[in-house]
Amino acid sequence: MSAYLSVNNIEVIYDHVILVLKGVSLDVPKGKIVALLGANGAGKSTTLKAVSNLLRTERGEVTKGSIEFDGKRTDTLTTNDLVRMGVCQVMEGRHCFGHLTVEENLLTGAYTRKLSRSELKDELERVYHYFPRLKTRRTSQAGYTSGGEQQMVAVGRALMAKPSMILLDEPSMGLAPQIVAEIFEIVKDLNSKEGVSFLLAEQNTNVALKYADYGYILESGRVVMDGQAADLASNEDVKEFYLGISSGERKSFRDVKSYRRRKRWLA
Repeated sequence: MSAYLSVNNIEVIYDHVILVLKGVSLDVPKGKIVALLGANGAGKSTTLKAVSNLLRTERGEVTKGSIEFDGKRTDTLTTNDLVRMGVCQVMEGRHCFGHLTVEENLLTGAYTRKLSRSELKDELERVYHYFPRLKTRRTSQAGYTSGGEQQMVAVGRALMAKPSMILLDEPSMGLAPQIVAEIFEIVKDLNSKEGVSFLLAEQNTNVALKYADYGYILESGRVVMDGQAADLASNEDVKEFYLGISSGERKSFRDVKSYRRRKRWLA
């Protein structure tokens, strides 16, 4: 299956000196859920921001490699252009407009689409179909809703832009396990019913591999392992490092035989 989103051997540098990503390559096929896994600081969020062209806001830049979405290079495009093309990012930490109501937050997601009032109403109903909890809280100020509801608002707002791909950054952060399961079920639903592709960065390896089709594991800015989600979940080394199922003393990923450092330098 050809890649819908293709990240080819990218390097990312912050402040002209700090090398964060060191030759990262990954593919997201159309209509699939791909998980980007790794510990805090491994480079997951940076990879997503490189795709959505948000690095410049944090004084970062892609210095090598290329990123293509739907066969087109994205390095010359603005984030606004990417949203119009169908790529939306749900930021880590949710970033709702706290002073606006839940429904007003959702409406901001449709800003790039010139919709009539009746079309907007239909789009809202589509979002409320997936997030019935938001319908009951539609007039509440988003800042006074729970963390789980704010995460739903953030995903629903992205959905209002009618994306074909959503970049989901740490959706489970700070949420109760049952809320995490609820949000991931909705992600699976959106994927199967609406055909939305997902690239999700997640520290909760267990949950991510349960819902994803394919996974990439990052460590210190490099892809150290990738494979089908079911294969990664049953891999002994992944179990030890990320699922906490350990036998014996703790090791580094560099000590295990399945660790393959991939320096995919550009020709």
